[in-house]
Amino acid sequence: MIRFENVTKFYGETPVLDDVTLNIERGNQVGLLGPGGAGKSLLVKIACGLVSPDLGTVTVNERDLGSLGPVELAEHRFQIGMLFQNYALFDYMTVGENIAFPLRQEGKLDELEIRNRVEDLLHKVDLPGIERNFPNELSGGMKKRVTFARAVVRNPDLLFYDDPTAGLDPVTSSKIFNLLEKVREDKNKTSIVITHDVLGVRDICDRFIVMDRGRILFRGDRQAIEDCDIKLVRQFWEGSSDG
Repeated sequence: MIRFENVTKFYGETPVLDDVTLNIERGNQVGLLGPGGAGKSLLVKIACGLVSPDLGTVTVNERDLGSLGPVELAEHRFQIGMLFQNYALFDYMTVGENIAFPLRQEGKLDELEIRNRVEDLLHKVDLPGIERNFPNELSGGMKKRVTFARAVVRNPDLLFYDDPTAGLDPVTSSKIFNLLEKVREDKNKTSIVITHDVLGVRDICDRFIVMDRGRILFRGDRQAIEDCDIKLVRQFWEGSSDG
């Protein structure tokens, strides 16, 4: 489904991703863990076609992203549901319009179906009745939930979540993780969850990846990460500081 082969990305002379080789199978929900600045968000942006690697190749659904032209790359991005860390909501649109935007771009549903889907998702993320509000009227946690709703509204086969529960209270975080668990149950969908909430993500992912300083330290299932003796991996998994 997603294949990174010897991918390197430099900022200046420093490699932010350093010779990354990685394979994510269709139907897996993958937890992507690691400290800030490890390269997690950059990895996802490259898979989305938003950033190009300096070295190596990235293949998504058997398509080499480096061989795609601007139109094909735009089509590739449209097929992905993405929850951005910085929300990326349109300030001039209402909440309802933001969530409905991908559906209107797709052009397959009528306005009643779109409205019903938007209302249903807002109930699921515990934000009923805010369709007419604008993003600047929302708290950070509310914006995060609206961004989640927009990411999943089209039921895409490929989903990327960049810190989906950051800034949320434990109850709302639990609701988001419940939604992620439902996504996981659909084996036609593949998703990557970047998160620091290891406790919340433990039970909803099939596999885990731990990064540090642009490199992959660990990849494997839950049993493998629980048995791993790499100090930083154990620190993240156990929430400890002494490894």
